[in-house]
Amino acid sequence: MCGRFARFSPAHIFRMLFQLDEFLDLVPQYNIAPGQDVFAVRGIVIRDVQQRSASPSNFTKEVSAFRWGLIPFWAKDAQIGTKTINARSETVAEKPTFREAFKKHRCLIPVDGFYEWQKQKEGKKPFFIHMADKQPFALGGIWDTWTSPQGQILESCSILTTDPNEVVKPIHKRMPLIIEPKDFDLWLDPKVIEPDEVKPLLKPYTATTMTAYPLSTFVNSPRNQGEQCIAELVEKTKQTTLF
Repeated sequence: MCGRFARFSPAHIFRMLFQLDEFLDLVPQYNIAPGQDVFAVRGIVIRDVQQRSASPSNFTKEVSAFRWGLIPFWAKDAQIGTKTINARSETVAEKPTFREAFKKHRCLIPVDGFYEWQKQKEGKKPFFIHMADKQPFALGGIWDTWTSPQGQILESCSILTTDPNEVVKPIHKRMPLIIEPKDFDLWLDPKVIEPDEVKPLLKPYTATTMTAYPLSTFVNSPRNQGEQCIAELVEKTKQTTLF
């Protein structure tokens, strides 16, 4: 699964990554958790004002805020969002909760890295997983719009997961789906609604460009923020003193 991530690169870096005219100058967040607002890039069809129809090939990108935990448009209440922070790539096209969003509402979630916890005898040890060159990247997501009985409109999202690559495998049995920049337009294009067109992208990201390191338990609480969340844990080795 993917239950926590960080986004702290400056706006101009994300602007170049997504080829945007502008990107929100967001406050760095080092410990983003489910239920919080997540900023994501989505595709919007460009419409011809005179003909009132969609352009045959063009769409634009926009950055929007979504609550992390997808609430499908047909849900009776928002509580379902607590169970839908992730969608499995293997079943996202068939599951009723996710299939319409996967067809029509895909998005990219900008991150600098994500957290996973490795099960050990002493408890769970947190790790920060990121690109070896320390550049930000994009997670594959889906979004939907829900209207409450009181008329409140809420947009929410879910992060897709897949099998782990060789970096993540020793730490956790799942990892978030990472979309390569060359595939951004295909993933975001709102006119691409056939699941088979994007299914080739539903695979683990290559391990050779990624790395991971252990952290202190400071990151365990989503209330904790700041660079201390990603500070590498330097473990002391036992030394034998000879007399």
